[in-house]
Amino acid sequence: MFKVSVMYPNKEGARFDHTYYRDKHMPLVKERLGDGCKFYTVDKGLAGGAPGAPATYVGMCHIYVDSLEAFQAGMGKHGKEIMGDIPNYTDIAPVIQISEVVVGAQ
Repeated sequence: MFKVSVMYPNKEGARFDHTYYRDKHMPLVKERLGDGCKFYTVDKGLAGGAPGAPATYVGMCHIYVDSLEAFQAGMGKHGKEIMGDIPNYTDIAPVIQISEVVVGAQ
C-alpha cells in the first residue's frame, strides 16, 4: 500500500478552512480519484512536539492507495479540478510526499 500525504505548513496569518477541507474538498478528491483512493484521513494540527509549540502543519490529509498508477491516472484526469479547489479553503501551498506503507495497524 502507498500513502500520498498532503500537508499545509502552519504559517502565521494564513487562511485554512478546516470545515470546507473536511466536508467538501476531500470528498471531491475521493469521488474524482475513484479506485485511485482506497480511503483517506484528515488531520487538524493542534500543537508541536515541545510544550507550547505551534503545530508544524495546520492541516493535512493522507490518501491511501493500492496502486500509484491508479492514483496518478486519477490525478491526470481530474488534477486540474482538484488543485483548482485549493483556493476555496486555503492560501497555503501544500507540501506533498508519496510513501510506501511498510507497517500498518497492528
